Amino acid sequence: MSLRLSTVILPYRRWHEGGRSAWTRAEQLGFHTAYTYDHLSWRTFRDGPWFGAVPTLTAAAGVTDRLRLGTLVTSPNFRHPVTLAKELISLDDISGGRVTLGIGAGGSGFDATALGQEPWTPRERADRFAEFVPLLDRLLSEDSVSYEGDFYSAHEARNIPGCVQRPRLPFAVAATGPRGMRLTARFGQAWVTTGDPKLYENGTPEQSVQAIRGQSERLDDICAEVGRDMTALDRVLLTGFTPDRVAPLQSLNAFVDFAGRHAELGFTEIVIHWPIPDSPFAADQKVFEQIAMEAPAQLR
Repeated sequence: MSLRLSTVILPYRRWHEGGRSAWTRAEQLGFHTAYTYDHLSWRTFRDGPWFGAVPTLTAAAGVTDRLRLGTLVTSPNFRHPVTLAKELISLDDISGGRVTLGIGAGGSGFDATALGQEPWTPRERADRFAEFVPLLDRLLSEDSVSYEGDFYSAHEARNIPGCVQRPRLPFAVAATGPRGMRLTARFGQAWVTTGDPKLYENGTPEQSVQAIRGQSERLDDICAEVGRDMTALDRVLLTGFTPDRVAPLQSLNAFVDFAGRHAELGFTEIVIHWPIPDSPFAADQKVFEQIAMEAPAQLR
């Protein structure tokens, strides 16, 4: 399988002041999927413009025809499976079945307290995620769902006519720990990683590749345990969070070398951030577009 190249477009620009043009340009450049973050605010962007993921993707669906669209990632931090399922079914319908749900357990950032609650511990995030994903799977696959759990409930929740994609839209599950990887093996159509966060500040690219290799091998073992065909599971690397940071976007050759090393680990999709000036994702737009247009052919 050829390595797919995708992008993530952060929702920080007004739709008519550059927001729309990024999505239409992503389709013109041939990206496989264009994702966006699903946060209420995020890190250094907190005190500036930031728009909602689902409305942004809905707008993007209206100005594109072929480009797949997705979240990278949605989490339980401020989402409930019942309401999220309704929004996703609507988005899948509007886009003509072009939606992928990137989903993760969430973190301790601004989303964790925006609704007035105390931040959940890592264990509680994992516990909620273990309930969130199976319930969302049912809500997107069945016409009517009732469920009573420790964290989430649904009472005769109707989701007719369901997703355009059958039996439901695909899940790309972000996970590095064993519990999350088991959810990936059971419910995911893809696995997402950003690498090992402990290596971001002081690690080397070589150490990062070895750490990601270890993650991928653990996922293989878990797939074997639960009887999942590991070759049927796509593997997605969201870049920008390894020690390489934006170095792979400095030139076409640098990116091809970076992507090739990860393709050797079994990755089927590499996601690069749309350049944002004066941010951790700053990069030359011309080089970025050259990578989009020329790198896939070199990575077949």
